[in-house]
Amino acid sequence: MQMASGTAMDVATDGTALKLVGDFDVRSTGLVREALYDHIDARTEGDLVVDLTAVTTIDATALRVLAVATRAAERDGHRLLLRGCNASVRRMLTLARLRHLVMVEPLAVTG
Repeated sequence: MQMASGTAMDVATDGTALKLVGDFDVRSTGLVREALYDHIDARTEGDLVVDLTAVTTIDATALRVLAVATRAAERDGHRLLLRGCNASVRRMLTLARLRHLVMVEPLAVTG
């Protein structure tokens, strides 16, 4: 597991997905930003997925990193898609007025 300024954040690549595990906040944004841009630079085609399923906390600084990375991906001809966004992440995106800037994968309907 990689440590970012006292905060545990694990970043792993799984095919087209970048999986984040742990606290995604101001203390880990540098680590995640670097991984995001490496992931964007490595892609030659298709969407990029950031899987937030195992993120325990997220703050506005982290959301802005995702919004800026979304624009960088678009400049390179890709789409960045957020997967596994729980209700609090979706609420934070709305409160930060970033919901319209990022793509969020629809929740699976269970029945």
